[in-house]
Amino acid sequence: MEITKKNKLTKIALLGLGLDNLALLELLDKNNAPIEVTVCDFRDKNKLPNIKIKNLKINYQLGTGFNKNLGNFSLLFRSPGWPLNCPGIQEALKNKTTKLSSPLNLFFNLVPTKNIIGVTGTKGKGTTATLIYKILLANKKISRKNVFLGGNIGITPLSFLNKIKPEDYVVLELSSFQLEDLEYSPKISVITNLFKEHLAPADPNNPNFHSSINKYWKAKLNIAKKGENKYLIANESLKKIVNKEKINGKLIYFSKCDFPSKLTGNYNRQNIAAAIEVVKLLKVKLEIYKKVIAQFGNLEHRLELVTEINKVKYFDNSFSTTPESTALDLESFNVPIIQIAGGADKGANFKNLAKIIKQKTDFLILLPGHGSDRIKSELKKINFPETKLALANNMLEAVKIAKQKATPSSVVLLSTACASFGIFKNYKERGDLFKKYVRQKN
Repeated sequence: MEITKKNKLTKIALLGLGLDNLALLELLDKNNAPIEVTVCDFRDKNKLPNIKIKNLKINYQLGTGFNKNLGNFSLLFRSPGWPLNCPGIQEALKNKTTKLSSPLNLFFNLVPTKNIIGVTGTKGKGTTATLIYKILLANKKISRKNVFLGGNIGITPLSFLNKIKPEDYVVLELSSFQLEDLEYSPKISVITNLFKEHLAPADPNNPNFHSSINKYWKAKLNIAKKGENKYLIANESLKKIVNKEKINGKLIYFSKCDFPSKLTGNYNRQNIAAAIEVVKLLKVKLEIYKKVIAQFGNLEHRLELVTEINKVKYFDNSFSTTPESTALDLESFNVPIIQIAGGADKGANFKNLAKIIKQKTDFLILLPGHGSDRIKSELKKINFPETKLALANNMLEAVKIAKQKATPSSVVLLSTACASFGIFKNYKERGDLFKKYVRQKN
């Protein structure tokens, strides 16, 4: 991909100023590229991240006109949260001189190594990608290859592009929004699982969504559709739908692994199994990956054990934003559960979750939001006792109620099945507040 053309100033638009486009901007500035850059974003300038550049002049197209006249640019770099079906993009692409790309496409185009491992899935992709990364780090003394971790996990791969050598490994956690227009595939691809997710706009700062479960699946599967893919490692539960697709590379299925681990959550046995299939392909010895697995614990906000107070354990899975993942959380415990749930609605179906809440949850605390209203409605249909349900106005109130209801040997679980937006900035703030108030003395 050519960013600049000889003897001609290239006009580039950055569609959304998130982590990826910020890193792209810094990369272009460092190389003093002969370009004209315009930041397009619906937010006001005072709400954008700080830009630290030395060489480039930055123009801004903000507010109501953020997606207008995009056909005036040679190249559009789309943030994952910016919908592909945006009218501004579609109008611009009618102009054959305007090209659409993304920071991730640029990374794949420029990265000097072919040893790229991509991990996607509705849930578990961050845990699986991090575990693969940790195992390859432990194997570094033997392989003598550097290992990098990035992607949707919060580390943009463009930030370490200039450090990568041809023999190095790169492990990427990839979201459906990063994958839907990806023009490349990793050498080794992993799909951890598939639930209904991102089928309605829930995040005001990242309004992208998929109009159907089929389009969501197609976006995920794009990870293994290109010629660079040599292996697709997929959950055994996906066998029927994967077998209908044309895949470049060998198919390997995983189920679960019972190696000792510090990971909480029965479903993490599947994440471990996925990671093992990857490192086996890379000839990592059993004793190395078994040792790393034994020491590996839950990532932050992913069924993370926060603390134990008076024999009550507090777990934070603020990352659990679907009914399916919350159901799996509840199934992972065989002790009384005090659950904090609810929030913004993403168009999910709560019928099955309500049945599992009735079976597994001793007391339920719902946070504000339309998703909570829908959970409550489904619980009412199956006669969930009102004496086992409370509504909280905020996280502080929810944690106070949870502490009152908890008894020795019980679990207080933050697993919401809903998006965080409404009273929280994002799932991280929701989880951070939960941990803060759990540790706070009354």
